[in-house]
Amino acid sequence: MQTETPLLTAADVRIAADRIRPHARRTPLLELEIDDRRVLLKLEYLQRGGSFKLRGALNALLSGPLDRHVVAASGGNHGLAVATAASLLGVSATVYVPKTAPEGKTRRIEARGARLVRHGATFAEAAVAAAETAARPGHRFLHPYDDPAVVAGQGTVAAEIVADAPDVDTLVVAAGGGGLAAGTALAGAGRRVVAVEPENCRCLHDALAAGKPVESAVDSVAASATGASRVGNIPFTVLAARDEVSSVLVGEEEILRARDRLWEECRIAVEPAAALPFAAWLAGRVPGDLPCLVLCGANTDWAAG
Repeated sequence: MQTETPLLTAADVRIAADRIRPHARRTPLLELEIDDRRVLLKLEYLQRGGSFKLRGALNALLSGPLDRHVVAASGGNHGLAVATAASLLGVSATVYVPKTAPEGKTRRIEARGARLVRHGATFAEAAVAAAETAARPGHRFLHPYDDPAVVAGQGTVAAEIVADAPDVDTLVVAAGGGGLAAGTALAGAGRRVVAVEPENCRCLHDALAAGKPVESAVDSVAASATGASRVGNIPFTVLAARDEVSSVLVGEEEILRARDRLWEECRIAVEPAAALPFAAWLAGRVPGDLPCLVLCGANTDWAAG
């Protein structure tokens, strides 16, 4: 039986912000002038667990009675967020990842005390196995993006930006399954929202073009964080209904150049997916006089060369 997609509003994000405040960091903003243009960076990679994903995991787990055991499937960042949130809240966790998940992420998941299971070649295959485990009594499956409490939690990133820099006119985020982009649209108070994806890892872009979620290829240097093959139904419902949301694609070389330039210009070391907004901005694909680019994660093993 099909269930109706929950209606999310900015009020859900405000509730989430209050709920997660004791556990999540309020990450800073950095104002820069690069190429004679003014820009703000939201340093969300400084979040506990190394990415914005902790916010959604915390909000989902705190939205009701705590289950004895939480189960997640992830390319890496959501799994690390669930492991971190579970550790903070005193519950146990199992995280399924595809066999291709980066060692820099899987190592950190295990270090947080979660049981790590490598299964399948893709996130989708790992998710099937995770859902089977989560069907046990006392267990709960926590989806990385197609969960209303997760989306509301991710929206707290944008809520902080708007509160700290009300003059910001454009919010720019990386998009995978759409949770961060949808949360940003909810909390952006009508500001433009630009969702950036790799050219060959573009499930949100394809869904917006088709008018519904569709299957898309997953092939990018950023795929461990943006590797959803299909945008979530809940994020899509939020994003497709808003005229202020636009989709932008960037190429692989643009992603890597942006990541390297963040290091050279600012000594900021992030994973490729976190450089997507900066890549789009450098390429002139971001509108607005004062955009804020969310640098969403840094769960990688960095090697400058």
